[in-house]
Amino acid sequence: MVLLQYPWLRRCVTIPAYFFITVLMLASLPIWLPLSWLLGLVLSGARSAARCLLFIQTYLLCESIGIIASFLIWLFYLGRHSGSAYIDANYRLQHWWANTLKRGAEILFSLSFHVEGEDALAGPGAIMLARHTSIGDTVVPVVFYAMPMSKRLRYVLKKELLFDPCLDIVGNRLPNCFIDRFSDEVSAELSLLQTLVDGMTDRDSVLIYPEGTRFSEKKRLRVLQVLEQQRSSVLPMAQQWTQLLPPRPSGTLALLEVNPGRDVLMCAHAGFEGSASFQSLFNGQWVGKAIGIRFWRVPHAEVPTDQEQRRQWLYQQWGHMQQAVEQLISRYH
Repeated sequence: MVLLQYPWLRRCVTIPAYFFITVLMLASLPIWLPLSWLLGLVLSGARSAARCLLFIQTYLLCESIGIIASFLIWLFYLGRHSGSAYIDANYRLQHWWANTLKRGAEILFSLSFHVEGEDALAGPGAIMLARHTSIGDTVVPVVFYAMPMSKRLRYVLKKELLFDPCLDIVGNRLPNCFIDRFSDEVSAELSLLQTLVDGMTDRDSVLIYPEGTRFSEKKRLRVLQVLEQQRSSVLPMAQQWTQLLPPRPSGTLALLEVNPGRDVLMCAHAGFEGSASFQSLFNGQWVGKAIGIRFWRVPHAEVPTDQEQRRQWLYQQWGHMQQAVEQLISRYH
């Protein structure tokens, strides 16, 4: 799309749009809040309508405040945009944004969070591989790893997220990578992804979602069908990964190929499935959920150096991910 190619043109569209919708929702709150509450009383499919709309309002306020704060940071550090203080200020804004959304969801949907394997978070920065089920789970690495451990996360993100102005502005100031998943120049995208490890310190970690997209049962069945048609050797393993999509190995393997001696930090979670769609948020599936999160660390020395062996190692870790998700579901749901 044209807007993805021209940052300033894109921001001239997205920033006013977000401000307009934020103000419009705030101004009409005395109307839509009681109506959505009444709707939740009479329709079982809209039990969480008021909560859902209040969360959307929270998100829009975070975006609008984030846009203003990003401009003030840019202004305050004018002439010093290449300095570490400027980068740290943007990371602090990122942390505030993620934590505020987490707290908003926690309060509005009566969520509880349970973290296991916190000892794995200690130590130098790592290459983090995380499960992905909804937009909501993107706050987990920041809130439960980067913030408490004073780490700076570098994200591998899909390019479509540039339509979110806060991710667009702050995300492009920080060493993140926005990947075009449909590019014909796959090698160029992978080379761009590999630059994320450049200049890493012990404070820096890189995060990638090996599945490449959010999990859903519909997507999983579609992938299994493709693997069956291709007679892929991955099919028997993928059939056992009932809570996961098979990893798309190219991005993860590209990172591991240039990994500067960092451990691999795995992140499994269960409970975000209720936030995977607007419908599930609206009908109350996410209310009162317990979110289970588990981390474990694989030392760099245990990651194979051979590319094909690394691929098999990744599939092995995905088997561990499936087991971890199953255990979290049985423990907290």
